[in-house]
Amino acid sequence: MRYDVCMDYIKSIRPKLGHQKIILNCAGALIIKDGKVLLQRRQDNHKWGFPGGLLELHETYEEAALREVKEETGLTVKLESFLGIYHNHHMVWSNGDEAHTIGAFYTASIVSGEPRVDEESLELKYFGFDELPDLFAEDMVEAVKAYLRGVRLPLLNENRSR
Repeated sequence: MRYDVCMDYIKSIRPKLGHQKIILNCAGALIIKDGKVLLQRRQDNHKWGFPGGLLELHETYEEAALREVKEETGLTVKLESFLGIYHNHHMVWSNGDEAHTIGAFYTASIVSGEPRVDEESLELKYFGFDELPDLFAEDMVEAVKAYLRGVRLPLLNENRSR
């Protein structure tokens, strides 16, 4: 199956399932610059979080993290380390869709570009770890705790389907 045919996987399954809770995989990155982390204030809930989002079919966690960061910030980043897999057991979107999301989080550094807001974002801003706003998802909170504990694991050696 061609990759571009799979890009709207979630949009294709939601009409069949309605709002019921499902398991979804996501990936995101703590983009660190000068000791601060770049956060995105989301359009859908007006809350802060890391750039990231749901995996599409045939995508690895690393590929999803890189794609989502580029889409949501305009930045090309290099994933530096793996922070772990964390769960958000009670994700609810503004339209009523529910999920248990399983997220892979990474640290990343900027390779190129300047932060810019896309249609999913209200604002992008760097925060010191001692001044973080409330994050909208429990998996992100746990990823920050791991980062502050010094967790820096090697990148995953994911098998790619393409």
